[in-house]
Amino acid sequence: MSEAKVRLGRRLFYDTRLSGNGTFSCASCHQQARAFTDGLAHALGSTGQAHPRSAISLANVAFNASYGWADGRVRTLEAQMAVPMFNEHPIEMGLKGNEAAIVARIAADPVAAAMFREAGQSVTLDAIIKAIASFERTIVSANSPLDRYLYRDERTALTPQAQRGMALFFSDRLACARCHSGFNLSGPTVHDGSAAVTPTFHNTGLYNVDGRGAYPAIDRGLVDATHVARDMGRFRAPTLRNIAVTAPYMHDGSIPTLGEVIGHYASGGIKSPFKSPRLKGFDITTAEVADLVAFLNSLTDNEFLSNPALAAPAR
Repeated sequence: MSEAKVRLGRRLFYDTRLSGNGTFSCASCHQQARAFTDGLAHALGSTGQAHPRSAISLANVAFNASYGWADGRVRTLEAQMAVPMFNEHPIEMGLKGNEAAIVARIAADPVAAAMFREAGQSVTLDAIIKAIASFERTIVSANSPLDRYLYRDERTALTPQAQRGMALFFSDRLACARCHSGFNLSGPTVHDGSAAVTPTFHNTGLYNVDGRGAYPAIDRGLVDATHVARDMGRFRAPTLRNIAVTAPYMHDGSIPTLGEVIGHYASGGIKSPFKSPRLKGFDITTAEVADLVAFLNSLTDNEFLSNPALAAPAR
């Protein structure tokens, strides 16, 4: 990474010329004000086709153990980018078959061409991917009220209600942190010097469409990558950072509010032979739900959501 490559990647991240029809950019699905999600239950591709999944947040994406919702084989940002770029079912960016034309579009832009030279790169698809990945590694959220409370000893950063919610979140009774663990509240993360990490995936009891544990055929989770029966309905736990601005929730946007998400986990989810044994359900009062939501709201990093260094650059 270099500053020049990050600047180039930021420009490309917001550049609609990277889609096959020239109408769509990475930022179309990953909007800064929504913690780099899009507010839709099902993401829409450049041709208007709906994806079976919602756009996942890019907050602190550099630390992910795997990428996407349900494929442990995708372990780098560069590898992940091939999915939206070349996917055909549904079409997302629509690059397949248009690679040469898209590279030519970028190369014909004198500003972009100069930025490639400054970054020491030729205008190639590989260089485009690496530059965008460099920018994505700077999409860092670390200044929420919870961060200030825990790491900067700002005792007033969390309201008393949010502190009660934090106690519930980390309690054995609710056990939210068993899946949403670590500094990114997402389970395993990787960083310089970290040991080898195995991505984790969970069946949270959202579906049992056939009475034998099946998820809808349109998206069955990890099993579609591994073809191992026990992986039916298993998805990655996303980061909870900035969760208040990333509704609707779950991999398919099927739960509209945080209160309803809590209700789902309190119920223990739908009975299924593939459901995670961690989902046991729990009793929770209306007041405690409000406390827990207050804690989840404390994960919103307003500085991150409006950081000009992450916004669309001037053209």
